[in-house]
Amino acid sequence: MAFSIEQLGDIDYLVGRWCLLLAPLEIKKDLDYDYEIDGQAVSVFEVRPLWRGKPGELTRRPFVKFRYIQSEALWHIYWMRASGKWQAYEPNPISKDLNEALQVIDADQYGCFFG
Repeated sequence: MAFSIEQLGDIDYLVGRWCLLLAPLEIKKDLDYDYEIDGQAVSVFEVRPLWRGKPGELTRRPFVKFRYIQSEALWHIYWMRASGKWQAYEPNPISKDLNEALQVIDADQYGCFFG
């Protein structure tokens, strides 16, 4: 089941604002963040100019995924391994709300998201 209109608004507000604040304005042309919603998942991407690409070409690399499990009313947090596979973020794999999940990513206790 997809998110409701209200849930989409909350996600857009929380994750959209969070993405805007991740990279300082002076480096946004070299590093930015974006997100996508797919079903019950929200993926966050690192956006950079394509290496050796034409001007304006960008690459989008996912590094965080939040999956909402409606029956549990919980958000599951995943990080992208170097192998390209998603793995539960073990120090805190589950959050009761999206704002708390974003705080877990900000803390990045094991350096899985921001190195």
